Amino acid sequence: MKERTSEKILLIISFSAIISLLLITIFIFVQGMPLIFKVGLKNFFSTHWAPTKGNFGILSMIVGSLLVTFGALIIGVPLSLACSIFLAEFAPPPVQKILKPIIELLAGIPSVVYGFIGIVILVPLIRNTLGGSGFSVLTASIILGIMILPTIVSISYDSLVAVPQTYREGSYALGATKWQTVLMVLFPSARSGIIAAIILGMGRAIGETMAVIMIAGNALKIPGSILDPVRTITSTIALELGYSTGDHRAALFACGSILFIIIVLLNIIAIKIARRE
Repeated sequence: MKERTSEKILLIISFSAIISLLLITIFIFVQGMPLIFKVGLKNFFSTHWAPTKGNFGILSMIVGSLLVTFGALIIGVPLSLACSIFLAEFAPPPVQKILKPIIELLAGIPSVVYGFIGIVILVPLIRNTLGGSGFSVLTASIILGIMILPTIVSISYDSLVAVPQTYREGSYALGATKWQTVLMVLFPSARSGIIAAIILGMGRAIGETMAVIMIAGNALKIPGSILDPVRTITSTIALELGYSTGDHRAALFACGSILFIIIVLLNIIAIKIARRE
């Protein structure tokens, strides 16, 4: 009797999480989608954002969000996988016990602190060495690449450690080196966990707000290079929701709807790629 009761309680809790997500999704779409149909797709997916004048173009923000996200993945994923491989396969136990908690501690640092670090150190460095204002796609990508490190490292490490030791021993018995074993045995075996880590990191990057507001420049235009300023969808919502009313407020909910769709599409693409490999 107790087991059945516990099973039902856990089932209800599981469904409550799904229902909560569903209700949030319905609320965002109900608030935002009518405006898209009202102004038309051509207006909504243009580059002119001036809600008080009836212009609701979010194309520059979509491009900005994607550029910053993919930039963060290009920087963060190789570093994260290198860290996870080192911790799982090459680091001595004392080093592993010190480094892993330090990397995981990065996840607890508030995003505003990353933003301050970007303003104080990274922005002047990029301005003086590469040019531009320093508030740019590159700056935001570097900071977000660092911010997604703990998520990807932690999950990838657990996935690599979970691979049975017999896989390693069999590879060594066939004459493979340790590095060949990592690439040809451990990576394929831990692929699902690594892909999940990258998807979670991607979600963190595309949904980040405060740090991006502080260091991306918030320019409503499609950037011509990685040194140009940019504004993301999340930045626009955070900056303008406090004083928006009417169609302006509905447009921000529409931005949230589009962001939700983008995240779902990126997750589907990542899962499809993982299954083909």
